Amino acid sequence: MTIRDNQLLVGKFLSSLAAAILCISPLANAQTDAKDATGPTRHTVLITGANRGIGLELARQYAAAGWRVIGTARKPESAEELGATGAKVMQLDVTDQASVDRLVQDLANQPIDMLINNAGIQPLMWKLDEVDFDEFERALSVNAVGPVRVTRGLVPNLRSGKVRKVINITTNLSSIAENTEGGFYGYRESKAALNMFNKSLAVELGPDGFICIVLNPGWVRTDLGGPKAPLSVEESVSGMRRVIENLSPEDNGSFWTHDGKQMAW
Repeated sequence: MTIRDNQLLVGKFLSSLAAAILCISPLANAQTDAKDATGPTRHTVLITGANRGIGLELARQYAAAGWRVIGTARKPESAEELGATGAKVMQLDVTDQASVDRLVQDLANQPIDMLINNAGIQPLMWKLDEVDFDEFERALSVNAVGPVRVTRGLVPNLRSGKVRKVINITTNLSSIAENTEGGFYGYRESKAALNMFNKSLAVELGPDGFICIVLNPGWVRTDLGGPKAPLSVEESVSGMRRVIENLSPEDNGSFWTHDGKQMAW
C-alpha cells in the first residue's frame, strides 16, 4: 500500500468519525434538554385562578412542558381538573390578606421562577346607571388589588428563582387609547389599574433582572368570554406561552397580545 493510499484511508476514517459525532450531538442535546425539563433543576410557575378557563389551560400546558406548576383556587376541593394536570393545588383568595399570608408561609423558601396573576372577574355593567357599586368594588379588589397582594408576598420566592418573570393577565378592554365603545364599567377600570401596577413594578424590579408585563389573552371561549368568542382556550394559551418564552429584558413593563403584538396603553 502506498503513502497515497494510506492518506486516503485516514481521510475516509476521519470523515466517517466526524459524521458520527454530528449524528450523536443532536441526541445528546435532546437528552440534556429533557433532563433539564424534568429533573430537579426544572422551573416552577405559580398561576392564580387556575381551576378553570385560561388559568387551567396554562396549568395544563406548563405541566406538559415539564414545569413544576403551583395552581391556586379559592376552593381546592372543587379543583379536580387542576389536580389532574399534575399541579400542586393550593388555596388562595386574592381578596383576603390572611389567605395570601397563608400561601406565602406555606411556600417559604420555595423558589418560584414565574408568577402569572391570572385570577380575575368580569362584571357586566354597560351603562353608568347600571353600575352596582358592590360589584364595581369587588372587581377592583380581585383584578387590581389582588395581584398587588400576591406579588408583594411572593417577591422573595421570585428573587430566589432563575426566570424572574411576573405576568399579569389583562384585557384589550383596559386600553384607554382603544376604548371607543365605552361600557364594561368596573372591568375596564380594574384592569387599567392592573396595567399601571405592572408598570410601577417593572420600574422597581427591572434593575434586579425581572421582566414584568401585562398580557392580553384575546377574546376566548371561556365562562368569561362566552361561546361566541373567536379563540379557543388552547390557541390563546399557546400564543401567550410563546410571548412569555421570547421575552427579553427590553420588554420589561410592556403590554402584549397573545399573538405577539404590543398594545396601545
